[in-house]
Amino acid sequence: MIEISASAQNYLRDLLAKQDESGVGIRVFVTQPGTPQAETCIAYCRPGEEQAGDIPVAYEGFTAWFEERSAPYLAEALVDFQEDRMGGQLTIKAPNARTPRVGPDAPLEDRINYVLYNEVNPGLASHGGQVSLVEVIEGGVAILRFGGGCQGCAAVDITLKHGVEKTLLDQIPEVTGIRDVTDHTVTEHAYYR
Repeated sequence: MIEISASAQNYLRDLLAKQDESGVGIRVFVTQPGTPQAETCIAYCRPGEEQAGDIPVAYEGFTAWFEERSAPYLAEALVDFQEDRMGGQLTIKAPNARTPRVGPDAPLEDRINYVLYNEVNPGLASHGGQVSLVEVIEGGVAILRFGGGCQGCAAVDITLKHGVEKTLLDQIPEVTGIRDVTDHTVTEHAYYR
C-alpha cells in the first residue's frame, strides 16, 4: 500500500514521543481522492481516534492507521524524510492520489470522480469549464456542479445530457441519473452566453 522509509519512521517516532499522551500514532488518508484537488495527509491519531475500517500497521514505536477508503489511492505511495540545513522535511509522494487505478469494486463516488476527472473534464477544459460531484443521493442520482466556462453557459443543457450524463450512465450502471445544482444565473465566465 504505502512505504514509510526508515528515515521517516525515525522522524515520526521522535515526533510522536514528544506528545503529552502515550499511544499516539499517525493516520494516513487522502482528501478528495481521485480529483485534481487530492491531498495525501498524515495526522496525529490519538487512541480512539482511528475510524472504523482503518487498517492498522505496526511500526517500531508507533502504529500507523490507513484509511480504508484511501487504500487504492495510497498504492505505490512513499513517505520519506530528508535532512537538510533547516532540520529536514517529511515528504509524501502518492502517484495514485489523483488518478488511481479504480476498479469495479471501488466506492461509487470514486468511480464517478474517476470518469469526471479523466474523461469528462479534459473535454470541458477546452472551454475553461469543469464539473464535479457534490454527492450521490438515494436511487443512484449523481448531484453535479459545473464551474468555470460551464457555469451560466447557454450550452450547458446539451453538455449535461449528451456529454456528462451519457458518459456516466454508459460507464457506471449504478448511476440512474444526474442533477445539476449549479447557479447558472452567474454568467461572467460562461463560454457561450
